[in-house]
Amino acid sequence: MTLVSHAKGGALTRRRFVTGAGIWGALVTAGTSPHARAQSPMTGQPAATPSTRFDLGIERLHANMTGHRVRAVGVNGSIPAPILRWRQGDTVELNVTNHLHEDSSIHWHGIRLPAAMDGVPGLSFAGIPPGETFTYRFRLHQSGTYWYHSHSGFQEQQGMYGAIIIDPRHGETHHYDREYVMVLSDWTDVAPADIVSNLKFDSDYYNFRQRTVGTLFHDMRHKGISATLHDRLQWGGMNMAPTDILDVSGIIYTYLLNGHSPQANWTGLFGPGERIRLRFINASSMTLFDIRIPGLEMTVIQADGNEVEPVTIDEFRIGTAETYDVLVTPRGSGPYTIFAQAEDRTGYARGTLATRAGVSGPIPPMDPRPLRTMTDMGMGNMDMHTPSSPKSKEMEGMDMSHMTHDMPAHSTPRLRPGVEVQSIAMMPINRLAEAGDGLDHNGRRVLTYADLRATIAGADPRPPSREITLHLTGNMQRFIWGFDGKKFSEADAIRLTLGERVRFIVINDTMMEHPIHLHGFWSELENGQGEYRPYKHTIIVKPGERLSYLVTVDEPGMWAYHCHLLYHMELGMFRTVIVS
Repeated sequence: MTLVSHAKGGALTRRRFVTGAGIWGALVTAGTSPHARAQSPMTGQPAATPSTRFDLGIERLHANMTGHRVRAVGVNGSIPAPILRWRQGDTVELNVTNHLHEDSSIHWHGIRLPAAMDGVPGLSFAGIPPGETFTYRFRLHQSGTYWYHSHSGFQEQQGMYGAIIIDPRHGETHHYDREYVMVLSDWTDVAPADIVSNLKFDSDYYNFRQRTVGTLFHDMRHKGISATLHDRLQWGGMNMAPTDILDVSGIIYTYLLNGHSPQANWTGLFGPGERIRLRFINASSMTLFDIRIPGLEMTVIQADGNEVEPVTIDEFRIGTAETYDVLVTPRGSGPYTIFAQAEDRTGYARGTLATRAGVSGPIPPMDPRPLRTMTDMGMGNMDMHTPSSPKSKEMEGMDMSHMTHDMPAHSTPRLRPGVEVQSIAMMPINRLAEAGDGLDHNGRRVLTYADLRATIAGADPRPPSREITLHLTGNMQRFIWGFDGKKFSEADAIRLTLGERVRFIVINDTMMEHPIHLHGFWSELENGQGEYRPYKHTIIVKPGERLSYLVTVDEPGMWAYHCHLLYHMELGMFRTVIVS
């Protein structure tokens, strides 16, 4: 984490909508070293075989995604960074040279490794100074789909992210004929520091679709005058709006798939009857995507690199930093559109699966924008306008009995509204069986966290010896974020003991989803699957939600714990975890 100044200057006008011409201005290379076996990300096709030694150069590039040539940050001349292919059980060595005029770093997201190799400046190492080379070396204990990115300032937003594939030691469980990496990201020509400055000045700076007098009369006609006025007064009393879905929208973002804008139309070829594995990675800085392929059903086989019992779906939400692997089997020649709409429905990334180049699949209309509800306010199931699904009702009491156990707790903070705590979830509930705002009851089969069941039982059968309760807090008006009402600069470290088993209880008191990432450890999500809890490295915590996960503390060192929305992390939603 690197704290930033909010310097102004050079920002595009607020009302300019960036559509993206898909013009690629950065030179794409595979590196100059004989050890560099990384693959160009533009095709989405990884190298056929894994390697163990790589030379990676972090450098400034000129990129042109939107018709405007801007300065960006890439690796080996590429945005996204090259696809790295490794093999479980191998020891990999990566020589990373910083060609920038500022410090840099690479964090290997979701990879189990020693703290000194994790790549967080100020915690696990000192960073990579300009002109110097740092060698990352670690053994691979896992397999699956992961990614890597800078953990220095806003370099990730400027293009420094890439995919990782780790082949399992004993071969794949599922057969497939072809595979593609699908790296989703949000691109902007505006300096990230200017975006943060605008958000600090006005948190709705990029949110143009507020409710108006017109929507007031529309709601009165459909919901009644009393219910509508009551709803408006509740939101007004909290200085919030139900239209606050994402902080940064398609008004300034162009959404990319493997570095291609929607107009550029990334295309993956296939042969009739082939089974295709799509490795989805959300490498965005601030965007949750809802993904579907009209005309094709998807079978989810991995979540965050870990195998799950296959789940057949039509759509899934992927939070920032999450990965999902799906199998698809086109019955015809297509073309089929891979459609990834932003959660707030202000834009989308898209690509095409086809049997020949040069064709484009039909683009479906975006869904209606979602609106926040009383459940998102932390009022449980009191929402009178958004009925809970039967599945959600079944989950209300799931895995909640442990909350009253008499075990030592790190904290059970008493929160009070104030500068850093704009709202408190008075009745937080378990929402793991809900797909998310804008997805529930949309007529499609949508993945939920409750659907995820690991294929093997957890490795540590011990019950937890203590619980740690953390509240996700913030103030949208001031654009301040933190844990337990404290920014990173104000908070103490979380201290863990090597070898212990801990239950983390997370309560979201804000009106936004937060993808929470704990470095160094697997988080075993308590989602009603008993000992077959799914292992995840990033967990979306919905507004007004209370969930829990188990952690086996098996690696010493200093680790990061933070929201993976980049600007939330940089503005305070970050903690240090010390294991000794």
